[in-house]
Amino acid sequence: MPSLQQGSAPPARVQPPTPLPRPAAPSVFGLFAVATVLAGAGLLAWLAWAYYVDTPWTRDGSVRVYTAQVAAEISGQVTEVLVTDNQTVRKGDVLFRIDPRDYRIAVKRAQAAVARAAAQVANARAEADRRNRLDDLAVSAEVRQTYQSNADAAEAAYQGAVADLENAELNLSRVEVRSPVNGAVTNLLLQAGTYAIAGQAAMTLINSDSYWVAGYFEETQLRRIRVGDAARIVLMGYPGRVLNGRVQSLAGGIMDPNATPGVAGLPSVNPVFTWVRLAQRIPVRVTLDAVPDDVTLAAGLTATVSVAAGAPPPSHAPGGTIPKPAR
Repeated sequence: MPSLQQGSAPPARVQPPTPLPRPAAPSVFGLFAVATVLAGAGLLAWLAWAYYVDTPWTRDGSVRVYTAQVAAEISGQVTEVLVTDNQTVRKGDVLFRIDPRDYRIAVKRAQAAVARAAAQVANARAEADRRNRLDDLAVSAEVRQTYQSNADAAEAAYQGAVADLENAELNLSRVEVRSPVNGAVTNLLLQAGTYAIAGQAAMTLINSDSYWVAGYFEETQLRRIRVGDAARIVLMGYPGRVLNGRVQSLAGGIMDPNATPGVAGLPSVNPVFTWVRLAQRIPVRVTLDAVPDDVTLAAGLTATVSVAAGAPPPSHAPGGTIPKPAR
């Protein structure tokens, strides 16, 4: 056994390892927090499942609106266009005017014709009355009948002249073409100097009182949609705003591409895989209850539509107004 040299340090003693502390038993608060998190996650999962599976919804929606094709009821040169493109108009506002000179002349001619017909009626009646006062020795029954017929014909001619005058005055009033709806002018191409043809569309108006949303729902969701159900609409351009509405109607059908005749009149049937069946989309019309003042509607806007099956629509939407046209 080797001896320790003088001045050397004794060897260090090896200490045993310190035991790790035992984990504390979970507290009641910790268990409650974990249970709460798990319950919340389960609730969110259930809500997501109910929204995406049980609740009828679609991202294939769009804003629709009626348009009014404005046409002149008489032909003539346009002398003045009183509106601009995208301008808001009210029902009855004058849109454009047609040269009235020809129609004023027509009214004067009709007035002259009425005066001439009235004079002829007075003369024919006077002649018929004179023949009727004579006895049978002075005038025959045949002559009396002839003059009475002349008086009746003059009266009919007078009524026709009055009708012509009314028509001429009506045409004169039509030189001012007015808006038939509340809305906005769109795609204005009409200008002064254009010759307007009666019955041919000269201007298009957006009917601001007719906005609705068309949601194209899969056929598997239609059984949960009923007329009158409450609907929620979210426009792509306004992701944070929810518009309220209600289901007004469901479309009665869509076009069947397999019914289109092909060569020699035979049906053209598209092949499909038996294990892949795509659900058709059926249009559902949704009316809007109200639109917030800061939301501008325009036909063609993309919308997400969800229907609360069996829930009545809200009676009103606070802070909203009647749908308005795009500014």
